Amino acid sequence: MPTDTPQVPDFEDVLYEVEETFAVITINRPEAFNAFRSQTIDELIEAFTFAWGDTRVRSIILTGSGEKAFCAGGDVKQKAATGDYGPSRYGMFRVSELHKLIRDVPKPVIAAVNGVAVGGGHVLHVLCDISYAAEHARFGQAGPKVGSFDAGFGTAFLARVVGEKRAREIWYFTELMDAQKAERWGLVNDIVPGEELLDFAKERARALGRQAPTALRFLKQSFNADSDHQTGFTHLAMSALDLYQHSPESHEGAAAFSEKRAADFTPYVNGF
Repeated sequence: MPTDTPQVPDFEDVLYEVEETFAVITINRPEAFNAFRSQTIDELIEAFTFAWGDTRVRSIILTGSGEKAFCAGGDVKQKAATGDYGPSRYGMFRVSELHKLIRDVPKPVIAAVNGVAVGGGHVLHVLCDISYAAEHARFGQAGPKVGSFDAGFGTAFLARVVGEKRAREIWYFTELMDAQKAERWGLVNDIVPGEELLDFAKERARALGRQAPTALRFLKQSFNADSDHQTGFTHLAMSALDLYQHSPESHEGAAAFSEKRAADFTPYVNGF
């Protein structure tokens, strides 16, 4: 097995650090509530790939910069300005690849939800193996409000976590819930004071570092096996979303969000 420490490149939207036996990956766009653009997704994929291959790393913590947001999902202001999520190294918006990577990396991934986890940011924490929340964290979806959706892991796997009725309520009404309700619904494993969250997540990562890594790998793969078929739905859903985000209905949602007004979806009742 290779023992050389990989050389992590300089990221712009992401911070990557290794402490003891765990990596900490931080979405570092606090000015945008840690919303992701295409570049952010590229960098997250690279960071998780480095953590996969780094023999020092036994588990991974995913969090956001600052105290306001874990991740506010896709950067709707970027989308309103350019019609997409900005340039990507490979010319693609690779969020479904990131989703699969979080599941496939053979090391437990802990979400330290330090603030708002909404939209695509909510999907990211749901896909992590374990979620710990700050007391002030808020959770929910925004897709139908801003002209977007996630009909892959963001719906099907969410329903596995909280149940069909609750998953539909989360998506249909786009209302944020507090950390206490999220814990009751099974969205998070534990709640801690905000100032203690990262230290708490690191302590849990240290505990994972004392476990047999091959056993953890098999356990994660076993848990995932029951829902791996949802990957196909995710690819189909992302292809649909790629078409939908260029529609007038989707543009209206993004523009309304950017202009801080109520969206008018009336013309699209029978389809976009």
